[in-house]
Amino acid sequence: MSKHYLSIEGVNKFFGQGAKQSCVLKNVNLNIKKGEYISIIGHSGCGKSTVLNIVAGLLPATDGVVILDGKEVNSPGPDRSVVFQNHSLLPWLTVYENVALAVNKTFKKTKTAQERHEWILKSLEMVHMSHALDKRPAEISGGMKQRVGIARALAMEPKVLLLDEPFGALDALTRAHLQDEVMKIQAEINSTIIMITHDVDEAVLLSDRIVMMTNGPEATIGEILEIDLPKPRNRIEMADNPKYNRYRQAVLRFLYEKQRKVEVLTSAEKPKSTQASLKKAASA
Repeated sequence: MSKHYLSIEGVNKFFGQGAKQSCVLKNVNLNIKKGEYISIIGHSGCGKSTVLNIVAGLLPATDGVVILDGKEVNSPGPDRSVVFQNHSLLPWLTVYENVALAVNKTFKKTKTAQERHEWILKSLEMVHMSHALDKRPAEISGGMKQRVGIARALAMEPKVLLLDEPFGALDALTRAHLQDEVMKIQAEINSTIIMITHDVDEAVLLSDRIVMMTNGPEATIGEILEIDLPKPRNRIEMADNPKYNRYRQAVLRFLYEKQRKVEVLTSAEKPKSTQASLKKAASA
């Protein structure tokens, strides 16, 4: 049994059958500590969301296993909450009712009605949405909708919060405000978070480690970068921080230089695996 809080062990994922079968993920291995903020970054089609969906229990792995807090993940569960790029709120319910739906389902047997009510209010307070309890999704902005989605996910008290490009559809200013909110919330409740992103600055600002995926097919983890910067992080201060900028450059170098070398080697030498190709590229 894994000693890590969350372990992704030897995960492969194939889609299709027979001659049309394709390998999307190959030998993905990742160990995550409790309270870590992990970002997964890579080009489109590299299997980032597939990894997230396997951890969420929304997709089965073809091979390998995901273990969370000593238990194998093989289906969705309240111990893993997902926030997607689109808020997915129910339009006929108010802000309060959208969060209440998750809280009542998760804690019906363990919290009294009053305790559930207080926890719904606390969850919305964490994302600064207490003023909009009675509004419906059509009456609030896109950023507010995403705040409610995050509140709903956190209200389930998940062991792992899974964020699939949660800020991708927002304007730059709203995105920055929500990133700051997520940083504050994680500092307050020590959530374990896995976030999918295309944004290098977002990954460096928020993460303890950045997991960089190689391009598909047969995508795998190419490199893992530890971000040794004190928290909480101030985005204005980080802009002039040499260490921050070195981390940013390291991610860009992998995405646009090392990954290109991998593709060249794969084409010219046809190594046995993407991981073998990556090792050759990294030492070049």
